Amino acid sequence: MTPFSFLSALRISPFLGILRGVETSHLPHIAQVAKAAQLDFIEITMNTKGAVDLIRILSKLCKPLNIEVGAGTVRTLDDLHMAIDAGAEFIVSPSCNPAIIDHCARHGMPCLPGALTPTEIQTAFDAGATCIKVFPAKVLGGPAYFKELRGPFHDIPLLACGGVDTHNAAEYFASGADALAFGSSIFRPEWLVAGEWEKVISAIKKLRESTGK
Repeated sequence: MTPFSFLSALRISPFLGILRGVETSHLPHIAQVAKAAQLDFIEITMNTKGAVDLIRILSKLCKPLNIEVGAGTVRTLDDLHMAIDAGAEFIVSPSCNPAIIDHCARHGMPCLPGALTPTEIQTAFDAGATCIKVFPAKVLGGPAYFKELRGPFHDIPLLACGGVDTHNAAEYFASGADALAFGSSIFRPEWLVAGEWEKVISAIKKLRESTGK
């Protein structure tokens, strides 16, 4: 998927699930959870133990389901190369690393770097980012901050990450977010360990229903 087609697909199905600390035994269930909840984008963070193997396995499980699997918390070029070798279909970072963005742009890899301030957002976009992950979004006012950003940055795709829940998800979209990301608030470690997959599916569906998307 090219950066352009990735962004188009993300805008149609604007939710990204973040997996951190998952285990191999969870992956077949997570693939089915994503299918049941119509979650089309999932990332596994590179600071998860065995992340490379987990990304490789989940990618194979999700491919026939048309679910895109990416790598998150990509902070270095070494992280990037390992993620790409594992089959990651998009790259997500917590910060704005120009070298990572440039490599992704030159090789047609969708890239979602993290940025918070207006300068960081513009810098990441100019470097070739596909979409900017505004993180941590809640710190500077959540949806209200997005509304302010949309004044000067009407043309920059923005993903809200950090503190997104059913109470504010609809407001994020109304304030200009193109997509929302969520992690342990829905992929709760205790639910994963206990195999309570229906609770995960229900939580994703409730988040979607709260936005009407």
